[in-house]
Amino acid sequence: MTHHQAFCRSQMDKIPVNSYLSKISFSIALFILSAASVLAEKPNIVLVITDDQGYGDIGAHGNEMIVTPALDKLWAESLRLTNFHVDPTCAPTRCALMSGRYSTRTGIWHTIMGRSMMDSQELTIAEALKSHGYATGHFGKWHLGDSYPFRPQDQGFDTVVWHKAGGVGQGPDYWGNDYFDDTYWRGDKTEAFKGYCTDIWFEEGMKFIKGNKNKPFFAYISTNAPHSPLNVDPKYSEPYVKKGVSQNMAKFYGMITNIDENVTKLRRFLEDEGLSENTIFIFMTDNGTAGGMPKTSKKKEKKGKKSKEASATSWKGFNAGMSGKKGSNMEGGHRVPFFLHWPKAKLNQGMDISNLTAHIDILPTLLDLIGLQKPHGPKIDGQSLKPLFFGQADKFPKDRTLAVHSQRIEIPQKWKTTALMTERWRLLGDNQLYDIKADPAQKSNVAQKYPEIVKRLSGEYDQWWNSFEPNFSNRMRFILGSDEARTSDLMSHDWLVSRIGDSPWHQGHVKSGKLSSGPWAVEIATAGRYRITLTRWAPYLKQAMNCKHAKLKIGEVEKEMPLKSDDEAAVFEVDLEKGPAMLQSWLTNDADKIHGAYYAVVTRL
Repeated sequence: MTHHQAFCRSQMDKIPVNSYLSKISFSIALFILSAASVLAEKPNIVLVITDDQGYGDIGAHGNEMIVTPALDKLWAESLRLTNFHVDPTCAPTRCALMSGRYSTRTGIWHTIMGRSMMDSQELTIAEALKSHGYATGHFGKWHLGDSYPFRPQDQGFDTVVWHKAGGVGQGPDYWGNDYFDDTYWRGDKTEAFKGYCTDIWFEEGMKFIKGNKNKPFFAYISTNAPHSPLNVDPKYSEPYVKKGVSQNMAKFYGMITNIDENVTKLRRFLEDEGLSENTIFIFMTDNGTAGGMPKTSKKKEKKGKKSKEASATSWKGFNAGMSGKKGSNMEGGHRVPFFLHWPKAKLNQGMDISNLTAHIDILPTLLDLIGLQKPHGPKIDGQSLKPLFFGQADKFPKDRTLAVHSQRIEIPQKWKTTALMTERWRLLGDNQLYDIKADPAQKSNVAQKYPEIVKRLSGEYDQWWNSFEPNFSNRMRFILGSDEARTSDLMSHDWLVSRIGDSPWHQGHVKSGKLSSGPWAVEIATAGRYRITLTRWAPYLKQAMNCKHAKLKIGEVEKEMPLKSDDEAAVFEVDLEKGPAMLQSWLTNDADKIHGAYYAVVTRL
């Protein structure tokens, strides 16, 4: 019994027995004060988000092959959003989740090419909660910018253990990481870890929770699994192979089973620490399945033929009756699981909510559930779902319109890979209309049957699109030479190039010496002298570049120098003026081929 409850009970006991009405009135007052004391105890928040796991990649959703007992149990004990949508790829989903705003509004519509950095002026969940006294920790995948001012520690997180880029093994990530015994970043310092990547994210999350259990905390555990490469201990994948699952899908499922084991450990830990009762525990994923359905080649897709590997196995995958997968604007590309468990608020009753909801709703929902004011920041696009959670659906819009899209190009194109959604309709592009209630598999395009619906929804899409257009020319700029980060590490993953084929975003592209060059968008924070170190390999490898000439251009400053084949870097010192600029480089290799320096380190002297 809390102090408030004990006081109220002592006062109620003083009321004469025959004062029946007075006792009832006082009981009501006791309930109100008790509720107030509960709300005064801010709940903890644990948000687990996995990478590339679709709606059908969970046993509780009808997948009879995958083994996910922990997620099935969480599903049974949670409030479930069964019509919950995200963008069809990861970085856009993550920024919308963090900011409560449509991804394109925050500067992100791609996963590479300088279009995967979230505007530093966005208000994140972490920043909002931190302003109200929460400890904040991020563990795992970030994918919203790898250098200042876009890193998780720049966006409201106190404790950070993370890998860079969109996946382990990509260009900005530590060289040679392969999911086992990798080197990650603790804040801005590298650290060697022992164990499997997913295990590490959960272990570090639990350490953070234990160290902050005496005040409210927000733990954001963001796994890179089951994203490719499909590396997992065979003890998780081989049981699926034996049951007739293809090798790659078995590895994908095995990575999810490992995640599931970690969910068990985390929930047991919260119980043991006495934290589960007042912890909002959320599980969700970032887009439709990447590996839970067989691969289909583009040539064979029209004929409906699967790959040789898929046809040779007995299990054909499961997508919960939906069409499309990761990257698609069909339902299977963007409708994902969302479970919320909060025993103290009685949000643990196994309830389904079928209203149309999305990633942009989570920030306002969390603040509303806890009773916190949103700090100053950009206007949020999402809607609090609290009325739906507590049986007040009449206070929630009956037929809202939402949209998601996947652009993956330099400048967004109208209608490209877009799904405009209402409770009943899905408009894909400007000429595909599906009645999702009658046709959940989206087999019948009824655009010609309902031209008035197409016209109305197209008008709503125009308004949505027009609200983004001013952002298309904006560039998210790495800030160089600030007092907060005098040194910045850049990688070609973030070159602003016009074609995806010109982007060396992976370590494999560096190994092969991809022949392309592009600029980084930067902002010089302070005028002065700067050292710019260009390397062909990750600088800490200290490996010969096998190049004979280097050229640098930043703003109006141009420099070049000859190199020897065994030089590990080209080092320039330049005087720079404050303000925006483009930074680009060119290396001429020993075979007289030219490509950019895939890595650059910029330090204010």
